[in-house]
Amino acid sequence: MNKAVFLDRDGVLNEEIGHYVWKLEEFVVLPDVADSLARLKQAGYYLIVVTNQAGIAKGLYSAAEVQACHQKLQQATGNLLDALYFAPAHPSVSESLARKPGSLMLEKAIARFRLDPAQCWMVGDRLRDMQAGQGVGIRGILIGAAEPADYQPRVVNLQAATDIILANSRTLI
Repeated sequence: MNKAVFLDRDGVLNEEIGHYVWKLEEFVVLPDVADSLARLKQAGYYLIVVTNQAGIAKGLYSAAEVQACHQKLQQATGNLLDALYFAPAHPSVSESLARKPGSLMLEKAIARFRLDPAQCWMVGDRLRDMQAGQGVGIRGILIGAAEPADYQPRVVNLQAATDIILANSRTLI
């Protein structure tokens, strides 16, 4: 069995700008991300992005525009990401088990990469990210102060989350 870090996108890997991010010029990878991902990859973690992209269902942008942002993310991080999943649904338009707090994106990756949830982490900036991880038995780390919750651990950025993950890393048997 393998281990992975599941990563929300907006607010974790790229700047949260207060509205949907699909334009390449607005998609800015955060400064600590490439180094943090390299450290996690060196420790043997698969790196998997799981992101809600409701703007697709709302007709604001296309899946191709999301994929262009993901290509920019891959280039900025040295192609360290093993998979990038996105849920295009929005509750006002369509139902989806993939959309977080649903866990279908994580379930797909668990099956694909033969992951042991007990050795995995979910890093996100919303409680729905933590709920998706909890739904499949994965520990979570909340980034930022956007959510008014007492969820712990809560850190300021991916670098701090990476420090926690590496300090608590379990050796594969």
